[in-house]
Amino acid sequence: MAGEAEQRPVLGLMGTVPIYWGEAGGIDDVLADRSEQHWARPVLESGFTLHPIDYLDADALAGVDDLLLAQPRALSGEENVALDAWVRAGGHLLLFADPMMTGHSRFALGDRRRPQDVTLLSPILTHWGLAMDFDPDEMPQVELVEADGIAIPVNLPGRLALQGESPPCRISAARVLAQCAIGAGSATILADAALLDLHDPESHSASALQALVSLAFASTGENTGR
Repeated sequence: MAGEAEQRPVLGLMGTVPIYWGEAGGIDDVLADRSEQHWARPVLESGFTLHPIDYLDADALAGVDDLLLAQPRALSGEENVALDAWVRAGGHLLLFADPMMTGHSRFALGDRRRPQDVTLLSPILTHWGLAMDFDPDEMPQVELVEADGIAIPVNLPGRLALQGESPPCRISAARVLAQCAIGAGSATILADAALLDLHDPESHSASALQALVSLAFASTGENTGR
């Protein structure tokens, strides 16, 4: 089993959705194994060795070919530059950027341990030729959108649009999904994160995550289980 884990490609993982550590109140919960584990972690670990990242820079991204950002906090200017450079150099990104998170959290609004309620990634999306719209009057409701044969559950998603001259992106799934060729790399961007709900995942969530991972990281080596 250890040999198999060593052969799996590395997947960098960062975001406020608690995929790696689970929903923990603090380090004591993690050490005492009291945190609620996220169902997505074993799904990802079936094909990758997960590498949690706290801050995006050249050192953190060294040796990482694939990166999953799950509703990340606002990135600093330096992080935006590092992320863009990493993708252009050949990195493959899967980004969940939700304009209005709908999943339940045990932590109250304003608690830093709670997933980021609203995505704050406009600078990097704009740089890649994308804009995201959101209808605040839309009622919460799970719906399935389809792209490349993938049924993706969404709830109050954003809607992506191209902007600027000749942006390198293709938009599908009712404008919820963008696939962008950026330099030597790629970015797959979903304007929603409902499928990553910890407490009440929709029945299509695990299969949608696996399919999006395959779509975003299709050029990764053969030892991914895909």
